[in-house]
Amino acid sequence: MALLAPCALATVIGLLVLFPSHTSASEAAASVRLAGHVTTAVETPCNDDSTSGTCLALTVRMTEGPLAGQDVATLESVVRGKADFGTGDDVMLVAGQDPADATDYQIVDFQRGTPMLGLALVFAAAVVALGRWRGAAALTALGVTAVVLALFVLPAILAGRDPLAVAVVGSCAIMFAALYLTHGVTARTSAALLGTLASLLIIGLLGAAFAAATRLTGADEDTANLAATLGTPIDGRGLVLAGLVIGALGALDDVTVTQASAVWELRAADPQRSSGQLFRAAMRIGRDHVAAAVNTLVLAYAGSALPLLLLFSVAQRGLADTLTTQVIATEIVRTLVGSIGLVAAVPVTTALAVAVTASRKPARA
Repeated sequence: MALLAPCALATVIGLLVLFPSHTSASEAAASVRLAGHVTTAVETPCNDDSTSGTCLALTVRMTEGPLAGQDVATLESVVRGKADFGTGDDVMLVAGQDPADATDYQIVDFQRGTPMLGLALVFAAAVVALGRWRGAAALTALGVTAVVLALFVLPAILAGRDPLAVAVVGSCAIMFAALYLTHGVTARTSAALLGTLASLLIIGLLGAAFAAATRLTGADEDTANLAATLGTPIDGRGLVLAGLVIGALGALDDVTVTQASAVWELRAADPQRSSGQLFRAAMRIGRDHVAAAVNTLVLAYAGSALPLLLLFSVAQRGLADTLTTQVIATEIVRTLVGSIGLVAAVPVTTALAVAVTASRKPARA
């Protein structure tokens, strides 16, 4: 408690200081997306010139917005004999300056709410079926994570707060809520939580140092579009560091909870084991776990950057040139710094758990 209480107090203060006090400019700039259903699709020239190519004239029955129940018309380009949208599709549209103008709508995407909700329900059922009450607690913790991200992390960054500070404070808040909700308020959970917080600190410091050393600016197309939407500059490097901290959080949770549980179970199996023996036994478990976790991180980041890697391969750029390109270098720094944090989490959490169990005989869960 002597270590956790100051961390909890600092997290609460950070939430209060960094919480956005005004509405983000993005809310006013965002286009409203409205749902509709494509009822007909007729081939037609894209404009009055018959040689300009073929389009589909789509009639969409609006299901929400000021024109709900009415039809709007829009054109969809036909590329290589195929259009993105057609008859029977449930789609999302955006309106122009006047939402009441039925000729000023454009289809931008498909509706995906129903299948995604179904997938979420299957996921929840699987978690509860296996974990029972603990699975339900884990789903509650997942909800808390979503709330912190949606109501604090994203609005605070959009309001101009330092992205790294927001990510660290938000991650600490998520960890306090998620770990105690999922695993209970116990000494075992507290040891895992301390190990997570210490590893997050290591990741934040290393990330800041190597982002500066490798001159990662975070100035990519997405950041430029965000800055244009908000009308204010965006700290691209801060966004890179914030993503690094939040991205490593889930893997850290897994590693630290597993290590704390391993120490408790080893102590319960042999209460006479010395602290040194207990530490070495738990570390043998941790080495196997962290090896798998590091590979998971590398594959996750490689998967997210796969389209770019394919693009560079087509362009026949050399390996060194590809790896040092900013967008790829950013993923490499994220992977390596996150992996260092995972490696550090094993001995830190193990040592904390051994110290806590040294003078007590824990009950088996």
